Amino acid sequence: MTTETDLYGVLGVGRDASADEIKRAFRKLAMEYHPDRNKEPEAETRFKQVNAAYEVLSDTDKRAKYDRFGINGVNGGAQGFSGHEGFGGFGDIFDQFFRGTAQRRGGPQPGSDLRATLELTLEEAVFGVEKEIVYQRTERCNDCKATGQKDGGERQTCPECNGAGELRRVQQSLFGQFVNVTACNRCRGEGQIVTNPCPECRGAGAKRARVKRTVRIPGGVDEGSQIRIAGEGDAGQHGGPSGNLYVELAVADHDTFKRLDQNLVYDLPLNVAQAALGIDVGIPTLDGDTEELKLRGGVQHGEVHVIKGRGVPHLRGSGRGDLLVRTFVVVPDRLSSEQKELMRQLAESLGTPEVPAEDAGFFGRIRDVFS
Repeated sequence: MTTETDLYGVLGVGRDASADEIKRAFRKLAMEYHPDRNKEPEAETRFKQVNAAYEVLSDTDKRAKYDRFGINGVNGGAQGFSGHEGFGGFGDIFDQFFRGTAQRRGGPQPGSDLRATLELTLEEAVFGVEKEIVYQRTERCNDCKATGQKDGGERQTCPECNGAGELRRVQQSLFGQFVNVTACNRCRGEGQIVTNPCPECRGAGAKRARVKRTVRIPGGVDEGSQIRIAGEGDAGQHGGPSGNLYVELAVADHDTFKRLDQNLVYDLPLNVAQAALGIDVGIPTLDGDTEELKLRGGVQHGEVHVIKGRGVPHLRGSGRGDLLVRTFVVVPDRLSSEQKELMRQLAESLGTPEVPAEDAGFFGRIRDVFS
């Protein structure tokens, strides 16, 4: 199998690549070749190839079939045997996989699914928001009613295949006759050709369009969450349904809070005196108000204090997680002469402390995560 038809080669990963490696490679290439960003002539074709390869390799079942039988094993052709090419170029292989025999006979063809990334603030991810997303998709041409013919006229029957959409060649072999069926190159398997192209879409019956859509984001989503918007992908052909739009969410870092599952974490700095004597302090929340927290004397560095119900809403359920307040005892590195003298007196008064036992429980694991 050449690199042109090697799906792993398309994404630039090895055959032993993990699902995360495949996903990262896809994201990088999709950004590089997206038609909105890359105006090179081959960028759109490369972008489609990258998407097609990811559709197979991101699906465990399809990937297993591809690893065993190649692209024919995925689309069900040739009963998994290799060596019978006859499918034309790289694009033809993927056309057969995603469009099947419907394309060769001019039947309804579903549109391609699209992917887009939407960046959210932590507040938007926690509480939900409606945001506008702008992307490009293929839409039916209204000027020609998706026929490709000027003013919506009818196309003519392809003279190459007589409207069959496919060409059959019979070959003799040691085992008898072998029938090789390929899509007609002239009509691209549709059985009809455009004789008077529509000036708006240049005979394609569809055109690229910039689309704005409002997406409702529920409260509680996280980095990598995906929202499916039915029917907002590329338009189908010959009356086929439109594909879907999959919006992947990216959550920006917050200056004050970190997220841990359904909990929020706030780091509270304390000086040595505050930690030793205790303090009543107002803790900011993501809601915009404050919660009063009473800290007893002798607060240790890395302690975690829980404020119930001020974390992230449960995406599929009721209630919210908690706000975890982690204390940071900050030792000063610059002291005045008076402060140094007071510290010496305090050190003599306190003596040498004992080393506390290591906390290996829940709060210890929390500290490990954010250390």
